[in-house]
Amino acid sequence: MPDANDPSREQPKGRGALGNCPNRYHAEHTERLDDGWHQEEPPPLRTSLGVDHARSAISWNDSPDIPFDRSINPYRGCEHGCIYCYARPSHAWLDLSPGLDFERRLFYKPDLPERLREALSAKSYKPAPMAIGSITDAYQPVEREQRLTRRVIEILCECRHPFTVITKSALIERDLDLIGDAAQMGIAQVAVSLTTLQPDLARRMEPRAATPQRRLAMIERLSAQGIQVRLMVAPILPVLTDHELETLMRAGRDAGASAACYVLLRLPREVSPLFRQWLREVAPDSFDHVMNRLREAHGDRDYDSQFGRRMTGTGVYANLLAQRFDLACRRLGLAHGAPDLRTDLFDAAALHGQLSLF
Repeated sequence: MPDANDPSREQPKGRGALGNCPNRYHAEHTERLDDGWHQEEPPPLRTSLGVDHARSAISWNDSPDIPFDRSINPYRGCEHGCIYCYARPSHAWLDLSPGLDFERRLFYKPDLPERLREALSAKSYKPAPMAIGSITDAYQPVEREQRLTRRVIEILCECRHPFTVITKSALIERDLDLIGDAAQMGIAQVAVSLTTLQPDLARRMEPRAATPQRRLAMIERLSAQGIQVRLMVAPILPVLTDHELETLMRAGRDAGASAACYVLLRLPREVSPLFRQWLREVAPDSFDHVMNRLREAHGDRDYDSQFGRRMTGTGVYANLLAQRFDLACRRLGLAHGAPDLRTDLFDAAALHGQLSLF
């Protein structure tokens, strides 16, 4: 039987990772070995969905290089299967692999709407923009049936709470009625990530996400509804996609994006061996060039987790990317980062069917 951790193993159809690497908490792990006898091929990799009860709806952070302090994530794991996803190591907390388990063993939070109402109704709560899908995509395929993200947005709209949706999925178009109305009030915006315009690379790098052209069409439709769209060129892969930076920004601007940001490839914890394994399979001739350039920007390491460095890197290569991005923003008329959202319209009483006195 093929070894799931064998670097020469072909990429499973519709999946990003080549196998299930052990997570960092495992003291031991096993590997399949081909002993020369005939073995049946393993069954197709199917997606399963489990329940993850939410103790609280809102995740808080005080990171100085993240433009929000609170977020909501309806799902754990992500079926899009993006090989570079920095959230993969979070599956280790469930005693699962950040590899294929992250893509096919998903969890949803059925009590999230109830917990969200409780959090927003607390007397001590002060509104600020809420990021939806900051860890895993809130519009990944399972959302079609679960509709958790839509219920979250319905609650935020009820009390006029500001929010930003971060996605690469065209499924967001289903909720244009809610997001469009919220955007007209100045309390909603959308960030769409775009990594490459190379169809074959996108298919192997983000196997179950919307195609690059479909994302551009999505930006066009969102902006046509009056929704401010921020283009996220994220992540930038040295050698493989960095030459596309200006082209991606122009394509996003032409589709209707009004702002932009970028993030250099991040390889925290188990993402590093997973990405290295994938890179040897997909672009073996470029392996050394890609990793050397990335390590140059991260202090001779695969990843530098320091605030202020982890997103953009340091050194000559990182500085050149920053200069190219700034120049492209000026030429294309794109704003940096995200536009401000209104917080003065928030009304917690609306969550209980009460009318405001003012």
